[in-house]
Amino acid sequence: MTYPQPGDFALTKIGGFTGRFVATGQWLVGDAAPVQHAFIYVGNGEIVQAMPGGAELIPLEEANEPVVWSTGKIPLTAVDRVRIVGAARGLVGTPYSFLDYASIALAHYRVRPAWVRDFVADSGHLICSQLVDEAYLRADVHLFDDGRLPGDVTPGDLWKLLAAKRVTSTDRDLWRLARDVA
Repeated sequence: MTYPQPGDFALTKIGGFTGRFVATGQWLVGDAAPVQHAFIYVGNGEIVQAMPGGAELIPLEEANEPVVWSTGKIPLTAVDRVRIVGAARGLVGTPYSFLDYASIALAHYRVRPAWVRDFVADSGHLICSQLVDEAYLRADVHLFDDGRLPGDVTPGDLWKLLAAKRVTSTDRDLWRLARDVA
């Protein structure tokens, strides 16, 4: 069992219509991750998560069961953790925005009107994965270094960040490695 530290985030599955809706949206943008939700552990058995009624602080035991935690996968200092927790707590009450899902989908297809881009970059509204990314950014911890705009993050992007990197090789490369041939 993983024991999260304050500032760690978790990725979860969502059941029902909402889970199917998010999973379908992720699939449409080529992001078929097995998770649809993210939240941040802020210590004392509590999490902060973005929900349609706004970002909320709730007991961890009331959250969906985590599929994976970021614990030990994202190097954080004690200062980073304090800042992430403070930023996450400061985001409680931030409104949710379904339009952000549409914008992320449009960006995937290289369609991004300026007004939509500006709307998503404005952190006055957040989906769950954006809340995680925003709290980390406010703590000066950058999860992504690929030039994406703030807010262009899905639960699947966080999943890829945590997923173990598989080393793949051709049979010829394996043959060379096995025989120590350059």
